[in-house]
Amino acid sequence: MTAMVYDFLATPIGRLLLAGDAAGLRCIAFEDARQAGCIGAGWRHDAGALRSAREQLAAWFAGELTVFDIALAPQGTPFQRAVWAQLQRLPYAGTISYGELAQRLGRPAARRAVGAANGANPLPIVVPCHRVIGADGQLTGFGGGLALKRWLLQHERRHAAPPFALAP
Repeated sequence: MTAMVYDFLATPIGRLLLAGDAAGLRCIAFEDARQAGCIGAGWRHDAGALRSAREQLAAWFAGELTVFDIALAPQGTPFQRAVWAQLQRLPYAGTISYGELAQRLGRPAARRAVGAANGANPLPIVVPCHRVIGADGQLTGFGGGLALKRWLLQHERRHAAPPFALAP
């Protein structure tokens, strides 16, 4: 692995920590007590190395971008990476239940495992784990809290053309 670099991005939801290396973006962390602990020993601050991620996230927050085109390099188990790949297929402003996501993975009984993988997503927003909701349509767990999850979904819906539906 090459040297990790990081930078911060001011957003309407607070400052985000962005971190990555030559392979791609590896981490996005919301501003809270955990963010400081995310920066690893030997990481260096380098805004230029993460310019594409910063620009695309800024455009997303401005409502000008609905699909990211950033090199991503999240670390996880093969199952987690499969869940995260499915998340990237979800349409902007759409939602899906954990059970439906498990079905799409060919693992209908793996709802809880899908939930755990969703919760372990190191790249929120770009890998849109906020679009996964409970089977009853209610908002459920999110690393940044339910208020932030609600904000992210409402933001997308403000900037998307209707209808908002489950991904095909």
